[in-house]
Amino acid sequence: MISPARKLAFGILRRVAAQHGHASDLLASPRVDRLPERDRRLAYELVLGVLRWQRQLDHLIAHYSGRSPDRLDEPIRIALRLGLYQLRFLERIPAYAAVNEAVALAKRYGPPWGAGLVNAVLRRAASTPDERPWERIADPIERVGVELSHPSWLVRKWMADFGTEEALALMRANNQAPPVVIRFNVLAASTDEIARALAREGIEIEPSPYVPGAYRVRSGSLSPNSEAWRRGWVYIQEEASQLIAHVVAPEPGMRVLEICAAPGSKTTHMAALMGNEGMIVAGDRHLARLRVLKQLAERLCVRIAYPLVFEGRGPVPLLPAQLFDRVLVDAPCSGTGTLRRHPEIKWRLAPEELSHMARQQEALLREAARWVRPGGRLVYATCSLEREENEEIINSFLSTRRDFYPVVPPVAEAFRTESGYVRTFPHRQGMDGFFVAVLEKNFASTP
Repeated sequence: MISPARKLAFGILRRVAAQHGHASDLLASPRVDRLPERDRRLAYELVLGVLRWQRQLDHLIAHYSGRSPDRLDEPIRIALRLGLYQLRFLERIPAYAAVNEAVALAKRYGPPWGAGLVNAVLRRAASTPDERPWERIADPIERVGVELSHPSWLVRKWMADFGTEEALALMRANNQAPPVVIRFNVLAASTDEIARALAREGIEIEPSPYVPGAYRVRSGSLSPNSEAWRRGWVYIQEEASQLIAHVVAPEPGMRVLEICAAPGSKTTHMAALMGNEGMIVAGDRHLARLRVLKQLAERLCVRIAYPLVFEGRGPVPLLPAQLFDRVLVDAPCSGTGTLRRHPEIKWRLAPEELSHMARQQEALLREAARWVRPGGRLVYATCSLEREENEEIINSFLSTRRDFYPVVPPVAEAFRTESGYVRTFPHRQGMDGFFVAVLEKNFASTP
């Protein structure tokens, strides 16, 4: 019999392989939530661990089977990845359990010959648990790519952009599970009330050393059944993502426009910082995602967010011509700063996509600039580590828009670059990799 956690992980990995969703979204499902906590934790570990270490696991499959993983049937390839991940990375799981359940998955979902191959490969791997066949790879980029499980083009790029030691530290950090980070929703309850509710459920937290109002979960499990979650008192949001609202620094009574706002994490955070006073126009091109934003705003007691189908071009629908005190461009990007949480990005992203995204990002920023009042601020943010999507976008914009100038954002000096922008890194602060630039519009200048 196949355990519920492994069966669920196998199904999710098949859907991710077919590009039918992101692992984090598929794991955040009622089916997963209904599992006992121990099985739920194992399902998370298996799915995200296999995706983080996929390239190394595939190298091991080729080594022990003598076959290219790409030529194996998908159910067999995924069963082997699951088995090898448990053998190599999960010491608490007995080898026989890892092998037997992978064989059972292959027998149920794969071709008739598959179970025998899975059994042979995994037993061979179990007999040599410390073997590191990638050490025989001559090309140093390829060797690092296999050992640290990143695509070679990204290894090469990051070594050129950040230097060898920084790139290696970054890739190692990407393979570590990130902490769960929450935000207290002070629109719904006081800080003391929220802390007591979490303590009653055995959830131990500690304040973020970097972001005001952010808390890392040290122990315990925050589920949709938790009192604080049900009542909208807490919201799970990564630290660097929470930092964005503080950089925007909206004040009560301000008019704020957010472009690409769904699913609403930053919208609802800004509303809390504004004390529910003012107006936030939350624009996004996807109506379905705006429905999610609306539901989140209601759950978190946000009253000043106005979701609108708006992609940043043309007039703001349903509103008279107006300018805003703050305009946030939460730009769609490659997501290379979020590989700890979304490891499948490594295997989906192609290098040529960066230039395509950069063209879209620059067009979005230029359109957004139209809505900033004189003396107002335009904030550009991505969860990408790539200069093509960050500094180069800002430099190109400023080269033609003399009516804007960069200002130093209100964050710790550790986050600031030499140019006065904000950057965070998994290997430096234990946070996702974000970039933020704050540009202020001159009072007297015109475009």
